[in-house]
Order: sequence, then C-alpha cells, then structure tokens
Amino acid sequence: MGSRDWRVAGPVRLGAVPSLADDFSARAETAADVGAALVAGAVVVLVPDRVAGEGPEAWLEPCGKTQLAVCIAESLWRSRKVDVLVWVTATSRASVLSGFAEAAADAMGACPGGDGESAAARFVHWLGETGRPWLVVLDDLRDAADLDGLWPQGPSGRVLITTANPAAASRAQGALLHPVGPFRPGEALNYLTARLAADPDTRAGAADLAQDLGYQPLALAQASAVIASSALSCREYRDIFARRRKELAEAAGRPPPVASVTCAISAEQADRQSPGGTARPVLELAALLDGHGIPAAVFTTPAACEYLAGDGAGGPVDQERACTALHAAESAGLLSAGPAGPVAMVRMSAVVQAAIRAAMPAGMLGQAAIAAAGALLQAWPADEQPAWLAGALRSCAASLQQSAGDLLWAGGFQLLLRAGRSLSSARLTGTAVAYGRELAAVTGRILGPGHPDTLAAGEQLAAAYLAAGQAAEAVSQFRRVLAGRVRVLGPDHPSAIAARRDLGDALVAAGQFGDAVTVLARVVGDYERVRGADQLETLGARDELAAAYHAVGQPADAIPLYRHTLVCRERAQGLQHPDTMTTRQKLADAYLADGDIKPALLHYKRVLADRERVLGPDHLDTIAARGTLGSAYRAAGRIASALQLHEQTRAGYQRALGADHPDTLTSSANLAHAYYAAGRVTDAINLLRDTLARCERALPPGDPLTQTVRQSLTNIAG
Repeated sequence: MGSRDWRVAGPVRLGAVPSLADDFSARAETAADVGAALVAGAVVVLVPDRVAGEGPEAWLEPCGKTQLAVCIAESLWRSRKVDVLVWVTATSRASVLSGFAEAAADAMGACPGGDGESAAARFVHWLGETGRPWLVVLDDLRDAADLDGLWPQGPSGRVLITTANPAAASRAQGALLHPVGPFRPGEALNYLTARLAADPDTRAGAADLAQDLGYQPLALAQASAVIASSALSCREYRDIFARRRKELAEAAGRPPPVASVTCAISAEQADRQSPGGTARPVLELAALLDGHGIPAAVFTTPAACEYLAGDGAGGPVDQERACTALHAAESAGLLSAGPAGPVAMVRMSAVVQAAIRAAMPAGMLGQAAIAAAGALLQAWPADEQPAWLAGALRSCAASLQQSAGDLLWAGGFQLLLRAGRSLSSARLTGTAVAYGRELAAVTGRILGPGHPDTLAAGEQLAAAYLAAGQAAEAVSQFRRVLAGRVRVLGPDHPSAIAARRDLGDALVAAGQFGDAVTVLARVVGDYERVRGADQLETLGARDELAAAYHAVGQPADAIPLYRHTLVCRERAQGLQHPDTMTTRQKLADAYLADGDIKPALLHYKRVLADRERVLGPDHLDTIAARGTLGSAYRAAGRIASALQLHEQTRAGYQRALGADHPDTLTSSANLAHAYYAAGRVTDAINLLRDTLARCERALPPGDPLTQTVRQSLTNIAG
C-alpha cells in the first residue's frame, strides 16, 4: 500500500480540531519547548504537573493541556511543517477507531475491508509508510490498551498525546513526557491584564488574585469571565472567592480545590444572567455528557427544554431561551460553544463537569440523566450522518452511562440500544459485539431475564454478532431471544414472529440452510395467518424463504415464491418501487440458477431499465444491475453483449468509486473473464495482472478477492 491510496493531493485536516479559546494564552516558553521536542518521528506526551497538587483531588488542578495541544498543532499547520493534521479524541477504544476510520474514509475513500477496524488499521499502516509529513493528536488518552494495534508511528510523522494519566502513554516507544503546570506568575498577570483590558479599573488586585487562584489557567479564565461580565474588580472577586472557599471547606471538612470554588462562583453568575435560572440545568446536562464535543442541538431538543423548565424557569422553555442559557454559561467561563465544521459543538472541561456533578442536589442526577438520554435520542440523525457527529453522540452516550450508572435504566434504555446500533452502523463490529455483551449482561442483572428490555438487549447482541460475521454465535443468541419472546409473549405475538424470522436469517448466514428453510417456512405461515398473505411483512418473509431455497440449491422451489411476491409488490408498491425491483432481481437470479435463461434475461433487462429510469445511469445500484445482466449474457453465451455491459460496468465503478475500490476490482475481474470467453486471451491476462497488482496494494492481506484474481490469472496464464 502506498501513497496512491491517498485521494487528497494537498494539505488535509482530519477530525474536529477544537478552537482556541478567545482568552487563550500562548505560554510561549512552554509551547516553544514542546514544539522543539516534536520533531519528525517523535512522540510527545503532555501530562499534568502533579507537583502542583497533592491528595485525592489533585486532578482537579487543570493545566490546559488540550488548548496547548491545539496551539502547537495549529502552529505546525500554519508553518507547513505538516500537511496532514489528524485530531482524535482518544477517551475510549471506540472513539479511537471512529476517528481513524473516519480519517480513512475522508482521505482514502471507502474502506476496502468492509469494517471500521480494517479502515482504522489501514490508515495507521499508511501513516507508517508515507513520506508526507503528518501530525496525529490523541487528546485525553485514558488507557494504552485502547490503542493496541493502532499506535501511529512512522519516520514522517509526529504524535502529540494529552493525558491525565502518564501510564496511558507507556506503550509508545521513545515517548517524551512533558509536564504542564500552572501559569508562571508573570504569565498569569499578563493573562488577567489582557482579559480585563476593556475596564482597567477592574484589574485592581490582579496579582494577588492570580496568587490566590494558584495561577491555574481554568480558575483564572472563570474568574476573569465573571469580572468582565459584572461590575466586580479583581480585589472584590478575591473577597467573594475567600468567602465561598470557606463555606465549601466547612461543608466538606477539608479545603476545596481552587477550580471547584471558581466553578461555583461562575455557576451563580450564569444563573443570574439567564432567565429563570436556566443556566444551571444546562450545566447539569452538559456535565453528564462528553465534554470534548456535545452537539449544541442537544440543548434545544424538547427533552432538554422540558428539563430546563423544571420548577423555577417561570414557564415553558423554548429553543431561544435554551440558547440564552447556553450563552450565559459560556460568558461565565464554564463551557465554550462554537462551530466544529458545519455543526455547532459545546465543550466543557472535565474539571468543570466534576464540580457541577458534585454540586447537584441529591436525587437530581437521575432526572438529569433521563433528560440527557432523551435529548441525545432526539438529536441523533436517523441516517447516522455525518459520521463524526454520530461518533460524538456515541461518546456522549458512553459518558452519560458512566456518570449515571444504573440510574439510566429507569428511562434511558432506548439510548443505550441506539448507541449499540450506531456502533454496528459505523462498521465497528468488534466494538459493537463487546458493547452488546456488556449491555445484555447488565440489563439482565438489573431487570431480570424475562424483561422486554433484556430481550431487546439480547436481540441487539445477536444482530451485532451477525454483522461481525460471527453467524454461529448469532444463531445461538437468536435462539435464546426467540425462547424468551415465546415464553413471555406467546408464539403468535409479532415480536416472537420477528424473532423467529431473525433466527432464520442467521441460519442462512451460518450456512444451515435446511434449518433456515424450516424456520422461515413457519415464519411465512405465521405472517399469512396473523398479518395476511399480501402484507409487506409477509412478502418480506416470503422473499427470505425463497432466498433460503436458492441458497440450499433448490432454485425451482424459490421461483414460485418470488413470482408470487413480485405480483403482490407490483400491485401494492408499484412497478418501480425499490422492493419490487429487488424481488425481480432475485427472481432473475433464481431462473438463471435453474438454467432457465430466457426469463432470467427478460427480468434482468427489466431491472436495469427500471433502475436507469428511477435512479439514473450512474447510480451504484444501476451500475450493479448492468454488471449482473452482463454476467447473465456471458452465461447464455452472448459474449458480445456481455463484453459491452462489463466494460460499461467497470467504467461506471471507476467514475463513481475509483480504480482501487473492491467493486471496481471485482468488475475488472469479470471483464477479464469475458475477454477470455471471447478469445481475447492477451487482454484477459493483462487486465488480470493489473487487477491483481491493485488488489495487493489496496486490499488487506489475504483478502478473498485477491486470492480469486490470483487463481484466475494462474488458470489463464499458467
């Protein structure tokens, strides 16, 4: 695999790089030291300066690692020392895989391996081989195991890691740890002076305030935000800080961390600036989600607005009031709200999140968790696009589950199911299976084995197994789900029939065709009895039974089923409905498999004509239909027609997907076979050689298509 896999010629940024805060201080000396160490081939890890704090809450002394990483990354980008900049939130294995898989899709085209894990591995492999200068930032790495098999390295690359846990970067060879501590006194004073430049009178006592706040960047940012948005001076803020700190110390029995005090003062300021005190519930929702990036739309959903209304908002809260509350929280220094590409994102420091959660009244966590779950579901795009937005929502769901624990099962279970389906949609099959196992186990423990949610979790685990190619495990899991549905709901309940149908599909995938025919035949009978012979669910089940007959080598039994379904679909859905065209295609396949060429060709031509009319000549489904008709012509011995269609199919895939996409490579192999059938042996050999070279370069080692093309070349060329 080489640079030809890379479809972007010029400099490219991949991932959502956070914006620098308006009040960001460059910390020139620190940034210069890190920049000097971050040479090609280097791994630099930004960690907290632990000397700055002691005790169990030392982590509450933030040092601005992420903002410093943004500053360094942007500096390298502007100076053109790197022309590939990749930003990945590394809080979990799923988020790392999502980040790398998305980078592969954006910059290298569709994943040839067919799953997100393969795409991520392919991208990391490219990083190790390319000569293009690159920088990968892994922000907030929690566990080194999350990068197993995915450590980016290469002579042309730089890796910058931020982490609160130095051990998380222990597996990075030659990693240089760079402690990041508070501001120096002069830096802190300069920061406050710049932040309060609009009103010089407010700067009275700035040096003493900076000392009181331990020169901590976050505390200084929050204090200056409150001062700038009020009539306070630094000296007056010091008095408020001292009084609030004493109150918190008396309540906790020990001195509170500086950041928890400034967070409390900022939260009070935000409440004063928002109508009806709606800023605090906004903060409570944000504190439960992934602070690296929460889609701003989450806070304006009906579920969020209902939670913001609460008991003291003075009436209903609409989207405008929700946005006002969000801006009040931002002006108080508690979060940032800004664009991440075309979608606005809200970011909140983990320190602020911890402080907000700690201040939540008893019993409020569960209410906030259910509201946050509903808001995430309402903001989730049905088509899972853009992929990075779906990834951000999955991370928010994971953070919510970690924050709320078992409280989420009281009303947030549908969100957990949605997150699991999203993992499968993103082709993160291994992660989806692991997630499904855990969800099924926890749901069974909390709700019991016969609860509907437990059965739903088991059903999702079975689907994850099937998507991951673990058909045998899927069959076993679907059998358990079916038994549970029948036991709880009865054999004729729609959920039980659907579970039986899922089992039949899994049996087909597992190659247990005899059992699949038996199960699906019962499903067809169930649907005909319960739903009616011409209902869409019945038609779908009949198609699946026909497919099972075809797979078991009995196309003659599949043909009448497909014919019946086709007539019903034409009547109920129309001649050019996608389902009608799909059934017609399968009927043609069955005719061809049964050796009845004439009706097969008739239906294949009708499918192609319908797809061209409905979808256009360059749609992928149309191109596929063209190739299928070409193969049918070749089987019928009509080689001239087959050649023309195969050439058109290959050209269509090249235009739509590129020369190295698996569908293009498959069409090239089909064209080569058509050349051979036409007696054009030299053309066939040359095309197979080119196709094999592309397969070896673009596809994962051992890919079945590569092996098939290699065998074809051996058979023809000797």
